[in-house]
Amino acid sequence: MTIGVDLGGTNVRAGLVQNGLIVHQKSGLLHQKESLSATLSQLIGLIRPLADSSVSSIGIGVPSVVDVGRGIVYNVANIPSWKEVALRDILEAEFAVPVFVNNDVNCFTLGEHQFGQAKSYHSVVGMSIGTGLGSGIIMNNQLFAGSNCGAGEIGLLPYRDKNFEYYASAEFFKAVHGTTALEASQAAQLGEEKALQLWVEFGRHFGWAIKAVLYAYDPEVIVLGGSIAKAYPFFKAGMLESMQDFAYPMTLKRLKIFQSEKEGIALLGAAALVEQREHL
Repeated sequence: MTIGVDLGGTNVRAGLVQNGLIVHQKSGLLHQKESLSATLSQLIGLIRPLADSSVSSIGIGVPSVVDVGRGIVYNVANIPSWKEVALRDILEAEFAVPVFVNNDVNCFTLGEHQFGQAKSYHSVVGMSIGTGLGSGIIMNNQLFAGSNCGAGEIGLLPYRDKNFEYYASAEFFKAVHGTTALEASQAAQLGEEKALQLWVEFGRHFGWAIKAVLYAYDPEVIVLGGSIAKAYPFFKAGMLESMQDFAYPMTLKRLKIFQSEKEGIALLGAAALVEQREHL
């Protein structure tokens, strides 16, 4: 069995995974984020009850750039104390099993490819839409992280006067319209016309991000995850509208876009990192 860990800036979850199923899971809010020792102690304390003699490895996804070869994470989003952390060495010393570390959206994408919506496809891009806009890439059935684990950062590409992340994540609602994605979603569910149009506008911006993905990677499938992906029915029409001028119509005809459905998919992807070790 393998332990998969999903470390976020707010929550941390760990699951015991066997045959693609989470058989036991623990989670909690991440406390004392200004203290490296405190956050590491909390992480280790969450993993320890799961780490019995049947566990052969640990995989962990973190919201940061990762030196995948050495298991070092840098400048973890929303955890100020994690500037440069040799996470693999720390966890291997603690639990005496191999540890594999990667970006959290890469883990989400790997999880969808191995166990979720994209299981039967060879080339996949996972896009996580939440506080930011992150992407992970599967090429020829293998996770592609790039030389610095920075491949797929579509959200940081220039777009209009800012970048895609500004217009196609939670930032769009906060900075551009002075509201939140949750408030906009709740209003749209009530049928409020202003909110419905706001989601159409968001979808048009997101469609441009999709076109950037298609020009860069030409995947068979794009899987949408993250908190804002839950509002996909509200922004789908605007997204499709802005994609219609894409240069290769056959690409659009063949492309499949799925909304992530399986709970714990990032944990499953983190646990599956061990199977990708020879290709990272």
